[in-house]
Amino acid sequence: MAHSGLTGVLLVGGASRRFASPKALARFEGETLAERAWRLLGNVSDERIAVGKASDALSLPFPVTDDGTLLRAPIAGVVSGLRAAANDVCVFLPVDCPLVSVRSLLRLAGACADAAIPQTGPLPGAYRRTALPALERSLLAGKLALRDALKAVELRIVELDPAELVNVNTKADLRMLERAHA
Repeated sequence: MAHSGLTGVLLVGGASRRFASPKALARFEGETLAERAWRLLGNVSDERIAVGKASDALSLPFPVTDDGTLLRAPIAGVVSGLRAAANDVCVFLPVDCPLVSVRSLLRLAGACADAAIPQTGPLPGAYRRTALPALERSLLAGKLALRDALKAVELRIVELDPAELVNVNTKADLRMLERAHA
């Protein structure tokens, strides 16, 4: 059930250098990573936005909002998502985290001060519009590490199941995940 007042933002703008093709289009359990994440965000939020690079021209069944920068950095997607969102709180999900649950995203949203992140780092995470000025300053200054930008906001750490936070960086990672879930 989608929660009113929450925006789900799917980040699809990564360079996928180690993956050697767009991760968003990689298949896992019968659907692309992008479709899987989009579906999950539909279960937690009343608004969904996908943020990436229009120039990537990914063939996705939903629109992608261009993040407005030439940079390939998660902070650019978070800034763009917060700017585009109708709601004050957004949960951000990178396309390469296919095991994150509805429960975990809702826990992040519920804990959000200016931001709430898991113990492993800034994504997935929940961000409030109040974090936007600090994130914009970092982006403008060329300081692209989201973790560093979060030092300027009220941050909460939420302990999540590490198994849900698996990140697919390579095709070998995806094959390993498929074997584990077969």
